[in-house]
Amino acid sequence: MSLQPPKPTLPTANPASLGHPPDSRLRAARVRFRPHHFLCALGYQGKGYSDRFTANMSAIVLGRLRAPDGGRTIIEVTGATDDICAPCPKRRGDHCMSQVQIAALDSRHAAALGLAPGDRLTWAEAQVRIRHRVHADDLDRLCRGCGWLALGLCKAALRSLTGPTDRDTAP
Repeated sequence: MSLQPPKPTLPTANPASLGHPPDSRLRAARVRFRPHHFLCALGYQGKGYSDRFTANMSAIVLGRLRAPDGGRTIIEVTGATDDICAPCPKRRGDHCMSQVQIAALDSRHAAALGLAPGDRLTWAEAQVRIRHRVHADDLDRLCRGCGWLALGLCKAALRSLTGPTDRDTAP
């Protein structure tokens, strides 16, 4: 995994280049996420697997979810590759080169967040769900096997979302 530095400017995303058919405003208005990408989006800090992947993730997370009114963005849960996966160099059709590991991540995240393929919720609703169901210490179990876990970005973002708790301040 190579880490790319944050991009100085926000790339613009053409829906057709991200794997979306440009035929429907509804399809362009929503984002498709596999379960583990909810927490990835929360912790995203401009790093990725490749320049294309990073530009796409920045367009989705920084350009949509963290934009003004980004909380209103509709996210549809999928059980296969999603909008974040579209340009990933590890993508192989509807699967990942690390499909067994990714399926395990998705299963743990889906259970923790109460998500199933076909569910739709806004980014604001997803953040409330994350805040109520997941603590930063849970990520060691939920994200086991993820190469990004050691960087601590997701834990820091989750602590920022939930605020400190007794577990964070215990001696």
